[in-house]
This record gives sequence, C-alpha cells and structure tokens, in this order.
Amino acid sequence: MEANIGTARITLILGDITEQETEAIVNAANSSLMGGGGVDGAIHRRGGAEILKECKVIRQTSYPAGLPTGKAVVTSGGKLRAKKVIHTVGPIWSGGNNGEPELLAEAYRNSLALALNIGVKTISFPSISTGAYGYPVGKASRVAMKSIVEFLKKKSGIEEVRFVLHSSYDLQIYEKALTGILD
Repeated sequence: MEANIGTARITLILGDITEQETEAIVNAANSSLMGGGGVDGAIHRRGGAEILKECKVIRQTSYPAGLPTGKAVVTSGGKLRAKKVIHTVGPIWSGGNNGEPELLAEAYRNSLALALNIGVKTISFPSISTGAYGYPVGKASRVAMKSIVEFLKKKSGIEEVRFVLHSSYDLQIYEKALTGILD
C-alpha cells in the first residue's frame, strides 16, 4: 500500500528491515544501544561490529545512562544496504496510561527529524515497541501513522517513509491505520 502526503510517499510492505535499500533504517533499540533481540538484534547482527562500536561511542560521549525513551541517534549502516541506522527507543507498554502514546509518537518524530537533519530522503521503519515491549499493534500503528502523516504535512525533504512489517497480520493492521488517518 502507498499513500502520498505532500511531496512524500508512505509505503507499507511485508519484509525484512535489514534488507531495505532506503538511505536509513530505524532500529527499535533498547536504551543500552548494545543490541538485543528482535529488530535490534537483527540489525546489529546483519550490520556487523561497526554499528556496535559507534553505539559504544554514543553511550560514552552522550548517553552514559542509556538513550532515553523517545530520543534518536544515528550510526553508519555498517554492512547493511542502508547507509545509516537511526536508533530510537520506544516505550514499554504498561496499559497506556503512562505516556506511552506520546513517547511512541516522539520516537517517530525524532527519528524523522534526525533523518532530515542529516539529509536522508528515504527511511524505513519497523513497528516500534510492538515486539518485546508489548505495545499492542493496533494502537501502535495508529500512533505511528498519525505521527508520520503530521510530520510530513509540516516538513519537507523526506521523499519516502517505508514501514517494513514482519507479518501479514501487522501489515493489514498498518494498512487499516493509514487508511483511517487519510479518511
């Protein structure tokens, strides 16, 4: 599924984020930036040691206590097809009454703002926080789509925002969320 927002395009696909050829991919990182499970582990494994080395420098110089939820930082893409990896930390779901929607929206907005700042025109996102962090996919998809569409309506420079979903179920949920935002 595709939708145009101003001069940008939102694309929803089923696939593997580590295989994307967009200029940047987004890592649903944990605050340690040291890799882990899910998307984070896959990006670190596929991207190689260079990404971890750069993450260690970021931790030492800027975030010794860990990257705060909602913030975003960038490293090279290492051995990935993407030139850059934007690491962001989504919220852990704890019922939805602890600021989770705003923190998730902040993770998307900060990732896009960082992409613009470094000149990235094409970016791929996973479904942030919906794996080990337990954010319900339906709720997360609506926050993601709303945040992305609002950002693209206000800022220019991004040509494509691609969502790379790992299951057909998640893809259908994201398609429904995007359709709902556009109606």
